[in-house]
Amino acid sequence: MSELKAIIGLGNPGDRYSNTRHNIGYLVVDALLQKFRGNWKPGRGNFFYAQVKIGGKSIYLLRSSTYMNDSGIGVTGAVQKLNFFPDELLVILDDFALPFGQIRIRKSGSDGGHNGLASIIYHLNTQDFPRMRIGIGPLPDGMSSVNFVLGEFLEDERKALPQIIDRCSDAVVVAVRQGIDRAMEKFNRRINEKDRELQNNKI
Repeated sequence: MSELKAIIGLGNPGDRYSNTRHNIGYLVVDALLQKFRGNWKPGRGNFFYAQVKIGGKSIYLLRSSTYMNDSGIGVTGAVQKLNFFPDELLVILDDFALPFGQIRIRKSGSDGGHNGLASIIYHLNTQDFPRMRIGIGPLPDGMSSVNFVLGEFLEDERKALPQIIDRCSDAVVVAVRQGIDRAMEKFNRRINEKDRELQNNKI
């Protein structure tokens, strides 16, 4: 697999969605932007970008300016205008099928029912690009997935969120510096009750 050249966080633009579960990808790239002292610039297409140095490597941070379900439009524009290949892009997104805070990194795969990822696969005409899913689950019984992902984080989730975002940022840095395989080895593990206790004690 090629070395990473770009990182995109998925989400919906606008203040209305800024604190919703669906926007956790935005939160991670915003944290990376701050950590590596970048500034968002409008791209020539439906995306914003910032060029930063991570581990001595030049990396594009990206945010699509379209709504989640049209994420592929912004991604395609970035691939074409910034001149990188799909397998050099890491996509960061939410996943309500994973427990809150759990990270799952994969080199490729299907959309798994995520509309933003489905749009990217459709517009790039490939599913061979790495992605990092971040758990926002579980989905409450009787609640629609749409209402859940577009809902805001609960109070206890908001308290835990900074540490989760830090861990996701660390995973991105490892993926850039040491490769996707190493990031998978280090961060793809289940969160158990002991982990949750340690997480809560650090808050």
